[in-house]
Amino acid sequence: MDQRSAPIYEALERLRAERIVHFDVPGHKGGRGNKELTEFLGEKCLKADVNSMKPLDNLNHPVSVIKDAQLLAAEAFGAHSCFFIVNGTTAAVQAMVMSACKAGEKILMPRNVHISAINALILSGAVPVYIDPGIDKRLGIALGMSVDDVKRGIEENPDAKAILVNNPTYYGICSNLKEIVQLAHNHNMLVLVDEAHGTHFYFGENMPVSAMRAGADMASVSMHKTGGSLTQSSLLLCGENVNSNYVRQIIGLTQTTSASYLLLTSLDLARKNLSLNGKEIINRTVELAEYARKEINSLGGYYAFSRELVNNDNIYDFDVTKLSVNTRDTGLTGIEVYDILRDEYGIQVEFGDLCNILAIVSAGDRAMEIERLISALYEIKRLYSREPAGMLDYNYINPHVVYTPQKAFYSSKKMMPLKCSKGEVSGEFVMAYPPGIPILAPGERITEEIIDYIFYAKDKGSLLMGTQDMKLENILVVEG
Repeated sequence: MDQRSAPIYEALERLRAERIVHFDVPGHKGGRGNKELTEFLGEKCLKADVNSMKPLDNLNHPVSVIKDAQLLAAEAFGAHSCFFIVNGTTAAVQAMVMSACKAGEKILMPRNVHISAINALILSGAVPVYIDPGIDKRLGIALGMSVDDVKRGIEENPDAKAILVNNPTYYGICSNLKEIVQLAHNHNMLVLVDEAHGTHFYFGENMPVSAMRAGADMASVSMHKTGGSLTQSSLLLCGENVNSNYVRQIIGLTQTTSASYLLLTSLDLARKNLSLNGKEIINRTVELAEYARKEINSLGGYYAFSRELVNNDNIYDFDVTKLSVNTRDTGLTGIEVYDILRDEYGIQVEFGDLCNILAIVSAGDRAMEIERLISALYEIKRLYSREPAGMLDYNYINPHVVYTPQKAFYSSKKMMPLKCSKGEVSGEFVMAYPPGIPILAPGERITEEIIDYIFYAKDKGSLLMGTQDMKLENILVVEG
């Protein structure tokens, strides 16, 4: 196939030239019905926001231009088939889990998964078997999946249908994906990869192995994160052993029937750009990230970590495009540095947690902006650093699972003060967003350690969500 082609984009351009009179949705009629929105987004953007019609195909049953665009993407990513997702990578993760597991069937996964994976368990009724990813005490982060732990999990649960792997994690940690795939396939289990932060693995040089190259069965890829498409657009990649027609039906359970052509076109053009220019784009990204890492480490107090962490076990590889910076030696939590960068220096990083910040670097950044970040971190250390006494040194707590997420979520529940909930079983989520990894999930025992962690995170300024009580003073617990 010709990777220079962009079938959806080209179809939209043809449609625009035909000057069709529209008596269909959307009601803004190419922007004429909403002047302020048109002035904000631009007339060309509003005219491209159209409804499914024969010349533009239909995402739920693609037979022409969307089908061609998905085939091009499958080829570019080395997949057997590909689905365009417009409900975010959340929908792609849920489709993977729901395609692989039915109610009551087991799935092996690390507990530091994104909330979308646990939500998929609530929707499907699949039963999680959590594999402890381990913690780096210095960095306070959960790591990857150890092959030995995966092997043990398979041996103890030979009836499991699938294994879900985060690769890379938000912080750039990668597991030994090839060996995990081989282990799983030897036991007739599918391998699902949450590859939300790994789009660039398919196009850069000297990158960690991609899910499709490792032989995984499905991978969810956030094209909007590092691939250049619009926010909320994503891909679901499938290997040759997956029934793609069944996967399409599963996607249809949760994905909109009114797909945005702005999102679809952005996926089409982002794939084209990566196919033609990906190597140069990723090389430039690595160059900027490595320079920033070196300079930040020279400041003292911060630790911008990289491949020196690799231990060929639960840190099998590292994504060097990730500018993850540990802040503990400055006496400041990551969320405190995050807030100061935004409020006082006009710099927005991806997130701050209790120990780290993450700055997303891409070829779209400029050297002067990298220098501005480095200078700001120096100033923050000079003005705000303090002794790190009393700081928490972890971002992950290994859970005590009492009930499956689905059973707990749909059970009879009662509200009670969080501070008095020790020993109860949670009936809802508590998580810091970003990154969206639950501190507490439905069905897990509430411990004193978890309560202390939540109040500490609140005090430091983390955005905590997931509970019905928006102030997170109370929590729903399972009755009985």
